[in-house]
Amino acid sequence: MLETEFDGPRLQAPNRDELRPDLLRIADWIAPQSKLLDLGCGGGSLLHHVTEHRQVQGWGIELSEPKLVTCVQRGISVIQGDLNEPDLLGGFTDNQFDVAVMSLALQALKRPNEMLLELLRVGREGIVTFPNFGHWRCRLQIARGQMPVTGSLPERWFETENIHLCTVKDFEELCVDNGIKIIERAVMDRHHLSSWRARTMPNMFGEIAQYRLKLAAN
Repeated sequence: MLETEFDGPRLQAPNRDELRPDLLRIADWIAPQSKLLDLGCGGGSLLHHVTEHRQVQGWGIELSEPKLVTCVQRGISVIQGDLNEPDLLGGFTDNQFDVAVMSLALQALKRPNEMLLELLRVGREGIVTFPNFGHWRCRLQIARGQMPVTGSLPERWFETENIHLCTVKDFEELCVDNGIKIIERAVMDRHHLSSWRARTMPNMFGEIAQYRLKLAAN
C-alpha cells in the first residue's frame, strides 16, 4: 500500500464533460454506492469521478509512482502493484467488490485469461476494455505484411507493451470456454463513439470493445 501522506489541497473530481469517453461509459455501468476495484487505475480519474458523483467506495491498483502520487492527491485508496504479479489479488476475498474494472490492460498481460478469472472472483461483476485486433485497419496492414499501427494501437511493434492482442471474436470465445457470461457489450471507434457498422459487424468495424461480465455460476 502506498503510504504517502498528502497535506495539500485535494484535486477536484472531473465532471462528465472532463472524463475520457471510455471511462465515462464505464462510470455509467457502475451503480451508485458500489464497492469498486480499478486494476491499472492510472491517475485515478475514474475512481475520483465515481467516488464524488456516484458515492462509490473505490480502491485502485497501479504500478507507476507518478500516477500513484496523483491518486493520493485525489484522496484515492491505492495499492502499488504489477498486474502481471501471479498472486496480485490473492489478498482479496471472493466477491469483495461489486465491480472490478480493467481498462485497456488485458492485452498487455502475460496471463490475461488467469487475470480475467481473478477479476471475476473478487468482483461480482467485471468491466473489461481492450483494442480489437480484428478491426479492418489491422487486417489491411497485416495483409500488406506489416504489424498494424492504428489510432487504438498507436505504437510500432518494437515499442508496444501489448503482448496478447485479441479480436472481439477471440475474447467472446474465451468467455464461453471459461464459463463467463457477457451482460453487456459496447463496441466503438477510436474516439469511443458507437456506429451502426460497429454494432452490426463488431469484429470488423469496432476498434475498442468494452464488456460487462460475470461468472455464469453466480
